[in-house]
Amino acid sequence: MAAKVERINVLDVPVDVCNPENLEEVILEVLAKPGTKQIVFLTVWDLLKGRNKKGDFIQCLKSADLIVPVSKSILFGAKFLKKSVPVRYNPFNAVISILSILENHYKTLFILGGHKKSLLQAERNVHETFPNLSIVGRYVGYFPKPVEGDIVQAIYKSSPSLVLVSDGIKEKNLWSYRHRNDFSSSIFVYYKEAVGIFSERIKRVSESTFDKGLEIWHEILRNPLKILLVFPFIRFIILLVWYRLFKKNA
Repeated sequence: MAAKVERINVLDVPVDVCNPENLEEVILEVLAKPGTKQIVFLTVWDLLKGRNKKGDFIQCLKSADLIVPVSKSILFGAKFLKKSVPVRYNPFNAVISILSILENHYKTLFILGGHKKSLLQAERNVHETFPNLSIVGRYVGYFPKPVEGDIVQAIYKSSPSLVLVSDGIKEKNLWSYRHRNDFSSSIFVYYKEAVGIFSERIKRVSESTFDKGLEIWHEILRNPLKILLVFPFIRFIILLVWYRLFKKNA
């Protein structure tokens, strides 16, 4: 896989360069590896979070098998720092591609997250779209802490090829990272809107909006407080300039 994926650092945070034409080979190689694996969809906000060297999140990123950027700002940052420019993925399209790859090889899926009604509808729709992808389990999100052990055990016993983690999992990407020693061989992917979109409860961002890098306005419309993200974004720009001027080898 080394020849198919190049890992760079943007502001000391790992990001992978993976071309779409290599995605199937990369996914199958990741799946063939022993132990728990993780694919991370990295936003610019995640990148800033990953700069905390003492937190679990940077360790989660460093141990991830594939880190694909979903924010246009990360591509700009890589180019500005004169690094290899990664390919930006739309997380919904990436999930569809991963499910298609797994279906073509008759693999299995476990869905974790969402409320019961949405989860069941999402499962039905996924099954209809990917009939050769066997769904070996599901569990709702927003679960009480005492049942977490049962969920972990269910995933361990079913040993799915992929665990798609969605809304209602408070720790997000860190949930699978912190439980990485409790599973056997699955790939974990966290995509908050997966169950909502697959159940047709929420509408995904249009291709044109995503391609223009304007998906943040979709989020602000749903949660106006996200306008405050302008401040960490300014920090991101300042850090890029600092690294360009004073940390050319970082």
